[in-house]
Amino acid sequence: MIGMHMFLVVASAVVFGLLALSGLASVATGWVIPVGRSRVLRPRLWGAGCLVAAAGGAVFLYLGPLAGAHGPLPWAGWLAFMAGLGLQTLAQRPGRAATRSAS
Repeated sequence: MIGMHMFLVVASAVVFGLLALSGLASVATGWVIPVGRSRVLRPRLWGAGCLVAAAGGAVFLYLGPLAGAHGPLPWAGWLAFMAGLGLQTLAQRPGRAATRSAS
């Protein structure tokens, strides 16, 4: 049983680490992974969403299901994960067009 638990801990650490690295690269340089590059219109916002999602997901998993604990803090991590996904969704939508008034 300990072996499978350790496998889940390491696998989730790798996944959230890669998500955080891609977010950091996107915030710092504007680079987005090739899989989603065509849909992302604002790469820095996308990177911020990746960072927030990685931190929230890690808090949720490591203080919740993988620790066997229940309480309000793991759910705060889940809310942060959802907020990061919301930022990533906003990064895929076009911003407001700059319009000039004739007056």
